[in-house]
Amino acid sequence: MRQLVLLSWGRVGGLGTVMRRREFITGLAGLISAGSPLAAQQTPTIAMLVNVAKGDPVGDARLRAFTQRLNDLGWHEGRNVNFDVRWGEGNNELYRQYAVELTARAPAVVLAFTSPAVAALQRASRSVPIVFAGVVDPVGAGFVRSLPRPDSNATGFSLFEYSIAGKWLELLKEAAPTVNRVAVIRESSVAAGIGQFAAIQATAPDSLELSVIDVGDANAMAEAIATFAQSEKSGLVVTATGFGANHPEVIPALAARHKLPAVYPFRYFANAGGLLSYGPNLINDFRLAADYVDRILKGQKPSDLPVQAPTKYELAINLKVAKALGLGIPRQMLARADEVIE
Repeated sequence: MRQLVLLSWGRVGGLGTVMRRREFITGLAGLISAGSPLAAQQTPTIAMLVNVAKGDPVGDARLRAFTQRLNDLGWHEGRNVNFDVRWGEGNNELYRQYAVELTARAPAVVLAFTSPAVAALQRASRSVPIVFAGVVDPVGAGFVRSLPRPDSNATGFSLFEYSIAGKWLELLKEAAPTVNRVAVIRESSVAAGIGQFAAIQATAPDSLELSVIDVGDANAMAEAIATFAQSEKSGLVVTATGFGANHPEVIPALAARHKLPAVYPFRYFANAGGLLSYGPNLINDFRLAADYVDRILKGQKPSDLPVQAPTKYELAINLKVAKALGLGIPRQMLARADEVIE
């Protein structure tokens, strides 16, 4: 191991001493920039591109889970790591702006929430390491070449396979068996919205009437739900969208207003007044993301870390909403629930 010895000069020595001092300082600067132990002591930065607005309780809970797990692994903000957090608010223009800003700072790794954030980051840089969480179909989106071997600057944790969308329809029919018309609320401008609807189509019985409502325009969506609700025996399947993540209370409120039973992809919808939710534990995904960030900080490459899928899904049932809709949730369904809101 090389040792660096610092010498001091007094006032004596004249011009020759001054010249030697300049040579020493120049050499020291070169040694640091060349990757010496002093250079290696620079504090790494973990950047985070979040999909919701600052102060959003769901986003805050995920960040807490992530940073607490980093603390468990020995990484503490202000001591041996720095954080740089940007809040995308579901806005594609903000994602593009922040992705350029963050990658220009050359962070050690970026934690990215959801597909639009990853897409913007990869457009900005194909070298800065990215760990993602909350991404649907990372292969189809082009973020990685395959799940076991990403062959990319990105890796992380996917939300679910498209087949879960068929389970949403099954749960809606179990809770509200008279429903024979279902509107699928999706984001048609992204591949995940198309894929989730296709999975529902593949499992829907011929006797069930399916239609689509897009979330691209909030006012148009509200009008479409109101029109759809005019027919009896109708229900909603709400797929994973950026709009829903940033406004989790909107669709449950519309469903309640029009007396529509609805199933949702994440627990926070049930907490916001939705009837049913079924999906992965997102908090756990962000703890796991911290493990991947730790491994990258210690020298591993994203291309060597396989993309992982959730291993556990959670069912939440809001009995207050069921009562308001006049639904009697079957006992066997309640027994399977991970959370029952009363």
